[in-house]
Amino acid sequence: MKKLLNTLYVLSPDSYLYCRNETICVKIGGEDKVAVPALSVESVVCFGKETVSTPLIGFCAERGISLVFLSEHGRFLARVEGPVSGNVLLRKRQYESLQKKQFVSSLVRNILMAKLRNSKNVLLRSARAEEAAGKGAFYESARRLSELAQELERSDDVDSMRGIEGAAATVYFACFDHMLGEACPFRFQARSRQPPVNEVNAALSFAYTLLCREMQSALETVGLDPATGYLHTLRPGRPSLALDMMEELRGPLADRFVLTLFHRKQLGIEHFEQDGEAVFLNEKGRRTFLSAWQKRKGEVITHPFLNEKVQIGIIPYAQAMLFARVLRGDLDCYPPFIWR
Repeated sequence: MKKLLNTLYVLSPDSYLYCRNETICVKIGGEDKVAVPALSVESVVCFGKETVSTPLIGFCAERGISLVFLSEHGRFLARVEGPVSGNVLLRKRQYESLQKKQFVSSLVRNILMAKLRNSKNVLLRSARAEEAAGKGAFYESARRLSELAQELERSDDVDSMRGIEGAAATVYFACFDHMLGEACPFRFQARSRQPPVNEVNAALSFAYTLLCREMQSALETVGLDPATGYLHTLRPGRPSLALDMMEELRGPLADRFVLTLFHRKQLGIEHFEQDGEAVFLNEKGRRTFLSAWQKRKGEVITHPFLNEKVQIGIIPYAQAMLFARVLRGDLDCYPPFIWR
């Protein structure tokens, strides 16, 4: 199994990144602040207005270290990578699979069934919490998700599956305020993306951005093209397959994480800022969020299909590896990630 390496997040404005003796270094205000051995780094993620030296760009490209640029609010801007290292035969099978209607419908169904199952598990976990209010709403929503899963099982049309997934998301997010609990000072209200209009949506969007970036990196690591999606339609510049593969991971890896941050009061009003109607994590909030995110990635669980102990941060790679095995013919169908 792949070893979990570190992600270097650079949040300080006007930072300067450069390389020195196989080490990635960060200067702030002309003063050296951080020096990290490149061997321990999987990716570098820059938020806002940082400057990266040209030699460091080449250094990262040669060593397969991804260099990602996001806005200060977490919106994706660009990604620098070296020569394509994917297995050309694997990618050929990936492209060919797009034309196989039965393969596509089976894959999309498996992914969405796992998403509904994981969403249901998040609801039931909240219902079991002693302090949870609205238990009846949790159980009713879980029942409705089970009904939608039955509809999904009978569907062979991807467009119909997208409609079922949309209905399931509406049912699930209708309970999000209940999952936050009465003690939480923040309210979810409804899912808002571009831009997020409240603190809970801002945290969710930030978590989804991080998860998508890690899924994309995992797919490229095993030799797959992250732009070739099945559930999400193909669009230039969009990592459609990464978006597909993260659907089953939203509930257990992102939603539960965000709920925990609010339950533990690790995020407060001082961690957010408002820009017009939009609400975003500020620098302090991003530091708090990313510190907890990195710690969470290091926790160990038993993978439900592989039956091996893996760090949570390895799960995107494990799922990408399993999908590659399906394309190679080593597995009959894709085993999605389902976690209680």
